[in-house]
Parts: sequence; structure tokens; C-alpha cells
Amino acid sequence: MSRTSVVTGGALGIGGAISRRLAADGDHVLLVDIDAQAAATTAAEITAAGGRVETVVGDVSTDETVAEIAAAVERHGRVDVLVNNVGDFRPASKTFLHSKPEQWQRLYELNLLHVLKVTHALLPTMVAQGAGAIVNNSTVEAFRGIPGHAAYSAYNAGVSAFTRSLAVEVGRYGVRVNAIAPDLADTPQTSREAMLRGRDPELVKHWIPLGHYGEVADYASVVAFLASDQARFVTGHTVPVDGGTLAASGWYGRVDGKGWTNMPDHP
Repeated sequence: MSRTSVVTGGALGIGGAISRRLAADGDHVLLVDIDAQAAATTAAEITAAGGRVETVVGDVSTDETVAEIAAAVERHGRVDVLVNNVGDFRPASKTFLHSKPEQWQRLYELNLLHVLKVTHALLPTMVAQGAGAIVNNSTVEAFRGIPGHAAYSAYNAGVSAFTRSLAVEVGRYGVRVNAIAPDLADTPQTSREAMLRGRDPELVKHWIPLGHYGEVADYASVVAFLASDQARFVTGHTVPVDGGTLAASGWYGRVDGKGWTNMPDHP
């Protein structure tokens, strides 16, 4: 019997790659996205490749959209995988001092609240069937300082804390809960060009231990692993998918090739 998998923010970037990967692996994908055109385009690509998909269009932080997701799951009679992928560092401010409460609220909705809402709505089905895998999308910024994005960082730290705590609660029901923490993903939201900002692309090999930016398939592959039986004894963890940046913790390859520095000697 094939799995039913829900992917929020499943049309573009990392989410689109996750939807395509899970469909390629044989899952029936419930693709949830606020962008109707992007959802239709990705769904058409999945169908053309022989996959099975249906879409739910709406803002995943709203009760209405969560109810639509729950109704779609009820029609299928089960949900095997839930990927809470939605997240954004926008709306952003120059500093926390310049930020406004309405920005904090929207960042809360985009990065943490929907994770609680969608999980709360679908978890009873997983518990009843005695199996399920939840994979949340956090960020490496949950584990290090990121100037100008204090609220975003805090809410994603909440995602990882929620992941750990829920894993302990629901393990007895056969439900696993994990997360990924991406960094430097070359996506429409964080494009390679925007990250470089006109700087020499050759510098990337000095900034990132693996020497290149992540492609969306890199993140989707880790999600697919965490959602699979190959990870059946893995729960409660946030896995950095970052090319080694978190491990480096501020160390950079010297441009002269003579070792490492934590005082960057390049622009």
C-alpha cells in the first residue's frame, strides 16, 4: 500500500523538491501551497512524471486551510508522512530594534504556529493507525546568531524544540518526529545570485566546507530518508543540511590556501 504524504509549502524551492521526490518514491502527495499557479505547475510536473498528487491552496497558518488539509487526509483514510515545510525570514527588519510587533506575529505564523496547527490536526490519524513520520523544516539559524532576524531565529529554535519534545511524547504510538536545518539553499527565495551579491563565486569554496551552495534535491533527499523506514530508529533530531557551515562555526578557508581563519581575509 502506497503512502499518503502531506507537504506544506510544497510548490517551490525545497518544498517543491520534497513533493517531487516523495511522489517519485511512490507516495500520493497532498501538496499544500498559498500560490495556486505554482501549486498547479508542480502538480502537473509530478503527474507528467507518473506520480500522484492533489493540491490544497491556501495559507497554512489559517484554520480554514488546516481544515481543508484534514478533510483531504480524511478522504484518503490515512496520513503516513507530514512535512511541515513552510517558513520564511520575511517580513524582515534591519535590526530587532527597528522591528514591529506585527512583523513578529507574521513570522510566528509562518515559522512556528502552522507547525503546531497542522501537526495537531493530523497527529490523531497517525496515532490511530499506529505509525507515521513527521519532518519539520527548521534552520541552522536556530543554532547560531543571525543579526537582523532575531524573531525568525527564535521561532525556528521553537520548531526544533517542538520536534524533540513531541518525539518523546508520540514514540509509543509508532510516530517519529524529526527536522532538517537547511543553510545556503539555492532557491527562488534565497537565490545563489542574491547570496553572492556580486562577489566572486570562487569565494564560496572558502565560506562553505563542501565548497558549494545546496541544491533543492539535497534537502529533499534528507527529508525522504527521515520519512522512510531506513530511519525507523531515528526520532527527536534536527539534522543540519548545510554543507558543513554549522560545524565550521565561523571558520573559513584562507584565500591563500594556507589553512583556516576565524577572521575572514576576504570580502
